Amino acid sequence: MEYMAESTDRSPGHILCCECGVPISPNPANICVACLRSKVDISQGIPKQVSISFCKQCQRYFQPPGTWIQCALESRELLALCLKKIKAPLSKVRLVDAGFVWTEPHSKRLKVKLTIQKEVMNGAILQQVFVVDYVVQSQMCGDCHRVEAKDFWKAVIQVRQKTLHKKTFYYLEQLILKYGMHQNTLRIKEIHDGLDFYYSSKQHAQKMVEFLQCTVPCRYKASQRLISQDIHSNTYNYKSTFSVEIVPICKDNVVCLSPKLAQSLGNMNQICVCIRVTSAIHLIDPNTLQVADIDGSTFWSHPFNSLCHPKQLEEFIVMECSIVRDIKRAAGAGMISKKHTLGEVWVQKTSEMNTDKQYFCRTHLGHLLNPGDLVLGFDLANCNLNDEHVNKMNSDRVPDVVLIKKSYDRTKRQRCRNWKLKELARERENMDTDDERQYQDFLEDLEEDEAIRKNVNIYRDSAIPVESDTDDEGAPRISLAEMLEDLHISQDATGEEAKSAPEAADLESEVTEGPSVVVHACNPSTLGG
Repeated sequence: MEYMAESTDRSPGHILCCECGVPISPNPANICVACLRSKVDISQGIPKQVSISFCKQCQRYFQPPGTWIQCALESRELLALCLKKIKAPLSKVRLVDAGFVWTEPHSKRLKVKLTIQKEVMNGAILQQVFVVDYVVQSQMCGDCHRVEAKDFWKAVIQVRQKTLHKKTFYYLEQLILKYGMHQNTLRIKEIHDGLDFYYSSKQHAQKMVEFLQCTVPCRYKASQRLISQDIHSNTYNYKSTFSVEIVPICKDNVVCLSPKLAQSLGNMNQICVCIRVTSAIHLIDPNTLQVADIDGSTFWSHPFNSLCHPKQLEEFIVMECSIVRDIKRAAGAGMISKKHTLGEVWVQKTSEMNTDKQYFCRTHLGHLLNPGDLVLGFDLANCNLNDEHVNKMNSDRVPDVVLIKKSYDRTKRQRCRNWKLKELARERENMDTDDERQYQDFLEDLEEDEAIRKNVNIYRDSAIPVESDTDDEGAPRISLAEMLEDLHISQDATGEEAKSAPEAADLESEVTEGPSVVVHACNPSTLGG
C-alpha cells in the first residue's frame, strides 16, 4: 500500500458570505465587502456639505466664535479650520488622513478628502474614504465694516512737508509699497501739502510713525481727544492724531547753512546742494566736493531753508569746461565725494544767446559736462535771495550760478522708458496741474541716482521693448537686471502657465468617484476614539 505525501502548500480557507453566499476570506463579520457596505455607513452623521465664511476685503476666514484668520489656499491652517467645522461628528470615528482636492480658486468651493475608520459588527474595522464639500460664503468682517464706513478710525497720521516739490513724498510712497506698510490703513487721503493715513488702532499708527522716522528725517507730535467713557468699567475711547513734519528740503535744492553748522560739518562752504534725501539730508559743496549728512535732530537744532524753488531753474549751455585736478583742502575738512568730479565751467543762458554775457562757476558735475551740453542751474547773481544766513555772508562767497544737473530731452526719455512703478491707492483732492511734471522729475532722479534706486521696487514694462542702458545722448537708463518681473494671474511663481481647467476637472473626478471600503481584521482595543 502506498501513502501519498501530504502537500506542504496550504491555501487559506474560504467561507461563504452569510448574506449573499459568495466565497470570501474569513473576517470577524463573516460578510463580504459589498454586503457590509450596503448595511453599514460609518460616515453617517458627518455632514458632506459645510459652509465657511470668507471676507473678500481682507482675505480672511472666520474661525468661531469671533476671530478672523489669514489662510492660504490648501495650507495647513486652512485644513485645520475646515476640520474644526466638523469636529463633533469626527469624534465618533478615527481620522486616518485628510487632504485637499484641487478646485478652481474662483469656484467658491473647498473639497477635503477624508479617510476614516470605525469598528463595526463583531470587531471588524471598516475604513472609508469620502469628500466633504465646503461652500465659501462671503461675509464682511468687523474691521472691514469699519473701513467701509469711512468715518470710523481710531488714529490718523498727518504727514506734511512745507515745500513746493513732492519728490520726498514720491520716494516715501515707494518705500511704503516695498515694505507693505500700507496694509493696515483704513484709507489714505492726499491733500495739497501731504498725506493723511487713517488706522483702526493706535498701535498700527505708532508702527507707521516709527517707520517714517527710520526712512525720512522728520519730527512728530502726538495728541488725543476723548470721544466717550464708561465710568462703571473705567474704559475710555480716544481718537489719536500724530502730526509728522518732514524737513522742508528736497533733492536738487540749494541751501545756505548757518556758520556754526557749516563749521561743525568740516568747515565746508555755507552754500551747498542737496543731492538726495533718504534717512538723512545728503549735501555736497560744489566748490570743494565736500559731502556731509545731516539727520533730523541736527536739522531741527540748526534749521535752514531752500534758497530757490524748482520753478526758478534756468537752462544754461556749457561754453568751456576744465577738470580741477588738485583740490586744496582746508584744515579740518570733511569727506570728499568719490562719485563726482570738480570742474570749472563757463556757461551762458540759452535765453541770452544773442548777448555775450557768460558766467563762471565751479561745479560737482565735471564728469558729466562737455562744451555744448545743456545744464540746469540757479542764477543767484540775478535772484532776490531772502535768507538770513545769505544776507550775513560776504558777496564774494556767494557764487553767481549753481549748476544742479545735466539736461536731456525729456520727451525721448519718456518714450524709451521701459519700466514702471506702483502707486498707493489713495483719495485725491485739489490736484495740481504741476504734479505730472514733478512725477517725471522723480522718475528721472531714479534713473540718475543709483543710491535712491536700490530702495525702490522697479517693474519692467512689457509694452516697451528692451534697449541699451544708455541712449544716443548719453542719458542714464535703468538696466534690465535692476527690474522686477510683474507676475500676472495667468502664470504661476515659476513663470509657467497655470494648470488648465480640463486637467483640473479630470483630477477632481478621479478622487471623488465614491467611497472605498476596506475591511481589516485586527484587535479593536488598538483603535483610538
